[in-house]
Parts: sequence; C-alpha cells; structure tokens
Amino acid sequence: MRLIDVVVIGAGQAGLTAAHHLQRTGVDHVLLDRGAGPGGAWRNRWPSLRLGGVHGIHPLPGVAMPETDGARPASEVVSEYFGSYERELALPVLRPVHVHAVRDGGERLLVESSAGTWAARAVINATGTWDNPFLPHYPGRREFTGRQLHTADYRGPEEFRGQHVIVVGGGISAVEHLLEISEVADTTWVTRRPPKFTDAMFTPEDGRAAVAEVERRVRAGLPPGSVVSATGLPNSPAVIAARELGVLDRLPMFQRITADGVVWADGRAQRADVILWATGFRPAIAHLAPLNLRAPGGGVQLDGTRAVAEPRLHLIGYGPSASTIGANRAGRAAAREVRELLRTGDQECLK
Repeated sequence: MRLIDVVVIGAGQAGLTAAHHLQRTGVDHVLLDRGAGPGGAWRNRWPSLRLGGVHGIHPLPGVAMPETDGARPASEVVSEYFGSYERELALPVLRPVHVHAVRDGGERLLVESSAGTWAARAVINATGTWDNPFLPHYPGRREFTGRQLHTADYRGPEEFRGQHVIVVGGGISAVEHLLEISEVADTTWVTRRPPKFTDAMFTPEDGRAAVAEVERRVRAGLPPGSVVSATGLPNSPAVIAARELGVLDRLPMFQRITADGVVWADGRAQRADVILWATGFRPAIAHLAPLNLRAPGGGVQLDGTRAVAEPRLHLIGYGPSASTIGANRAGRAAAREVRELLRTGDQECLK
C-alpha cells in the first residue's frame, strides 16, 4: 500500500496535461499507463493514417509540437512527441501498468493495479476510449467464416486487396477506411442512419455547439454520445471525389449475417470476405465499477470534470473533453480542482 496525493490513470493527452499542472504546483502524484510506450491511443492508430491527414492535434502545455513531415504516420510522430514531453518534464509515469479497480477506502481511494495498490486522496481518470471498442450484436455474427475486425484492429488497406469488404458505421473513421480500402478492394458501406454530410465549412461555433451538447448529456448522467452525430461528416475534397465515384453510396443496416456475407430484410444478399466494424468506442472505465458511479441514465454524471457521485474522482478525456484541445482544458481544470480539494482537506486536518 503506497500513500500518495493523486493518482492519474492514463498518460495520453489528458493525463499528461493534468500531470503537467499538478507538477507545477508540487502535488505528489503518479501516472499509471497501460501502454507499452508513450503515445496514449495515438500509438495504436493505423500506419496509413498520416500526420498531414489528421485535424486538430493540439500541443501539450508548455512544449510545442515540433515541425515534422506530414507524410509520416501520425502514430509515430505523436508517440515521439509524447515521449519527449514525458522525459523533458520528468513526469512520474509508470508503464505498462494495468489498473484493475478503484475502490472507496474510506479517507482515501484505493487504486489496485498490476504494480501494487495506491491509497490516493484523489484520482484523475484519463483512460479515454481506445481500449473499449464497441461491437454491436447482430444475428449470425458468429456464423461468418470470413474476417471480422474493428477500427481498433485496422492497420491499412493492403491486407484487403482483391477482397470484398463491408464497412459498418457512419462516423469519420468509417469514411476514412472506405476511401483507403476502395483503392484496392470492392466495398459496401452500411449504416444504421443516413449519413449527414455537411457542405459548409466546419466552424469554431459548430465545434462549441457539439461540445455543449455532449456536456449537457454528461451533466444529466447520460452516455456522452458521438460528436459526429452533432456535427455531421465534413465534405472534404477527398470525400466529394469518393462520393462521385460511388464509394460512399450507403446502404441501410442489414438484418443478419450469414456464413459468407450479409442479408437485408428485403432478401438482398451481399457476399463478403471481411466485415470491418467502424462502430466506435465506449469510455474505458470498467475499473471504476466498484465506485457505483452509473447514473439512472446510464452514464457517469459529471459537474465539469468531477464525478457527482464521488467528488474525489475526476474524469478527463470523457464526453466533452474527448478531443486534444478539450483534453488540455479538462486536464488543467481537474488539476486545479484537485489542488483545491487537497488544500481544503489539509485545512480541515489542522482544525
């Protein structure tokens, strides 16, 4: 059992930002990261995702992101940047460490992990979503004799050359997969709802409105939901070209999966070698289950970044802060509130 002021779980953008602000004010803390190396979720992005094709990477506080070749894989560039950030600031990161559970230990929260148990006065959870891919259930899924994989498993289009790939999902990742795979294979795009393409440029006002909607949901204790559902899909030149070629001609969701493909309710069938589920992720917070945080609406109710059901716990990179700039803001806010919590507790002890 190790006593510490703050445990930060996860060393991605949000976790590193929180640690930066905790360190600046001398708060005793440790970062527990399950990754084999720096980079957070970025280290797992598919190699064909180039830095020049990524939008909205916001620098970590205090250290600018270096100029680099936009043709390099984003996973490599961002992982190198995060690694240099950890070294330059001498952040107390331990990895690979798997956190099994966070429990109420009375005066402190107990963080049980593969590297031992920490008794913390506060916990900042920054585990994101990448470790919890969502795979919807459809009849016959186990009967399919081809390959099934999720965006989390995607490594590029070349492995699908000459095959027929069904891409399921209406988000940006699904569109990116289709644009790549359609150059080497036949594709079918399937979504639950018609995709909403936006002809207008995405503005800062649009972004703020989307974040506000997600924030409204987490304040009400609802699952965060998808930002794309509030913003729509950007109509970039590449997307426009793909639509003209018919690559983005979407079909409604199939009724069931067969041994060699899928079947729709009207009897139409499509043979397939691969089903690629671009169906998103859910918050990776199973280790918080012992705290009983779930609200009646099914989500974790937050006031800012603080969990309403457990004021010593802050969630960052969750809901409205699930973006690089949002993670920076949330990390700073959580660190500030945790410092105030510790200060108030110290004052109470002196009385």
